[in-house]
Amino acid sequence: MRPDPTTAPLRSERLDLLPIAPGHAEELAVALADPALHAFTGGRPATAEEMRARCARLAAGSPDPAERWGNWVLRLRADGVLTGYVQATVRPEETELAWVVGTPWQRRGLAVEAARALLGHVTAAGVTTAVAHIHPDHRASATVARAVGLRPTTRTQDGETRWQADLTRPDFFPNVAGLTAEYAARLTTLVEECHPVLADEGMAAVQSLLAEREVGVIPAIMVTKALLGWAGTSLHAAREIVELSEARTPTF
Repeated sequence: MRPDPTTAPLRSERLDLLPIAPGHAEELAVALADPALHAFTGGRPATAEEMRARCARLAAGSPDPAERWGNWVLRLRADGVLTGYVQATVRPEETELAWVVGTPWQRRGLAVEAARALLGHVTAAGVTTAVAHIHPDHRASATVARAVGLRPTTRTQDGETRWQADLTRPDFFPNVAGLTAEYAARLTTLVEECHPVLADEGMAAVQSLLAEREVGVIPAIMVTKALLGWAGTSLHAAREIVELSEARTPTF
C-alpha cells in the first residue's frame, strides 16, 4: 500500500513545510493579508477567525472519500515566520497542486522551492499526473509551474488554464546506489527543466541555471550526464563540463 502523501511534514533548502493546523491561523492570516494575492482568484484576505475555521476544515481532510487533501504551511527557517502555503488535492487520476507565498517574501524563489518539494514528495508517493489551474494573466504562478516541470495545455476550467506534468518518467539515473525515489524525482524535474534550455541555449546556459539554483557539483554532474545520455556519456566528461563551466569557475 502506498503511503499517504498528505500527512508528512516536508523540508526544502530554506523551508519547513508543516501540515496545516488551526494554530497556524493567526500567523497565516497576517502573512496573506495583502489584497493583491486575490487579484486572480477573487475574494479578500481572511480574518484570523475565518482563517482558523479554514485551517480546521482543511486539517480535517476531504469529506469525499475519492480524494485526499494535503495542506502545508511554509515556515522560513531563517526567521521562523510563516510565509504562505502549498496544497495537494490527491485523486485517483491526478493530483492538483496550488501554492501561495505572501507578498513580503515573493521574488525570492520560495514558491518554486516549496512547489518543487511538494511535487517531489507526491511523485515519490506514486502520483502519476500533476496538474495546476492558473489564470492566463498570472505570470508569476505560471513561472512557478514551468519551473517545476508543469506545462500549459489547451484545456481550461473556470477561465483558468490547466497545466500538467506526466510523472510516469523514464529512469534517468539507472544503477545509482542509494538514490531515494524522492531525490530521483527532484533530479528528474531538473533534467526536464534543463532539456529545453539545452536545446535553445546550449550547455553553458544549463550550467548557469544549475549554479543559480545552487545545485551541488555531484547532482549537477548527474543531471548533466542524464541530459547527454547516461549510457553514452562518461562520468569524467560530465564532471569536466560541470567543474570547468564558467558558472562555477571562480574569477581572480
